[in-house]
Amino acid sequence: MSDAGTQTTKGNPTQYISDQLSELRAKGVAPKLRVLEGEQKAVCTFDGREVINLASNNYLGLATHKALRKASVDAVKRLGVGAGAVRTIAGTMQIHMALEEQIARFKNVEACVVFQSGFTANAGTVSAVLGKEDLIISDELNHASIIDGARLSKATIKVFKHKDVADCERILQEHASFPGKKLIITDGVFSMDGDIAPLPALCGLAEKYGCIMMVDDAHSSGVLGRGGRGTVDHLNCHGRVHIQVGTLSKAIGSMGGYVCGSRDLIDFLYLRARPFLFSTSHPPATAAACAAAFTLLDSPEGERLVKRLWANTKFFKRELKKRGFQFKASETPIIPIHVGDAAKAFEFSKKVFEAGVFAPAVGYPTVAEGKARLRAIVSAAHKRDQLLKAADILREVARPLGIL
Repeated sequence: MSDAGTQTTKGNPTQYISDQLSELRAKGVAPKLRVLEGEQKAVCTFDGREVINLASNNYLGLATHKALRKASVDAVKRLGVGAGAVRTIAGTMQIHMALEEQIARFKNVEACVVFQSGFTANAGTVSAVLGKEDLIISDELNHASIIDGARLSKATIKVFKHKDVADCERILQEHASFPGKKLIITDGVFSMDGDIAPLPALCGLAEKYGCIMMVDDAHSSGVLGRGGRGTVDHLNCHGRVHIQVGTLSKAIGSMGGYVCGSRDLIDFLYLRARPFLFSTSHPPATAAACAAAFTLLDSPEGERLVKRLWANTKFFKRELKKRGFQFKASETPIIPIHVGDAAKAFEFSKKVFEAGVFAPAVGYPTVAEGKARLRAIVSAAHKRDQLLKAADILREVARPLGIL
């Protein structure tokens, strides 16, 4: 390196960040954040442009539901805007305990703990219940929060091929004499392809080899099962999954994550899950909105919303297939439109947005190199004419780009 280069590095030790950012921009894989103006709805305004919104995880439209709004406002009036402390000191309010009890009843388990996010629920739980003497067997497409939790635990990590039960068993057989605890972990619904885990078969392996069974139901909470109770209910695996993780920020319409299981598990997480121990608890408004969402899910209106979500999903998939799109893996409202090259995927998303549809591109590191795609998500709030228009726009933009 020249003297001038050495001086530049010494003068700005973070120059490498700017250099890497410039490289990403040059490759066309550094999109700017889209800014929402107004409410999160099926049709809304991003960056000054009205678009059909296929980007949101707001599966049931609850983010703007009148019952959640009212509960949130009432909680602010009664209890203020913040909890003021972490849960283990002075931040556990009655409203937090009531929400955890309500979720536990909804999920048909002994107990529940609410975390500040779905990410911290996964990362905090895995790193709390496993240690360096233990073994984690993880699906290769599990969410980043699972991956990070596994790394934080310092356990031995073995990855099995996506949804490949035989490969999972191969790992278990190879580690039959492993002395520590063993955990099989999977997403319930995989967020990038919308496919469902082979949960009954994985539960069978957990029982056969004496493993803890854990599932992350972030994208199936409010989507699959009776009233949105998740993959455990959808696949009739009650009593076979030791740790269930869910989110409050997708179909539930608010923010946070939760873990369900035995009373002892939850009491242990109160004491050892680091995100729970070191993060201020949810403001009353958030807890109240979440409670209102679970009350709604347990009602006839909630059943209607879940049915409408699935009716819209089937309709949109049928219309996309008529127009030549293929997405064999998807079994849920998550619909990937595979492109491959990341720069082309981001260009596709940009042109689709300009034509009136927001469907974000997803590239590395969210998905593997060469597997970039657009991800469209259907909601119960979409109307049929909106979905038809979106399907037409996707086709019109895809053809000149060589995607169809």
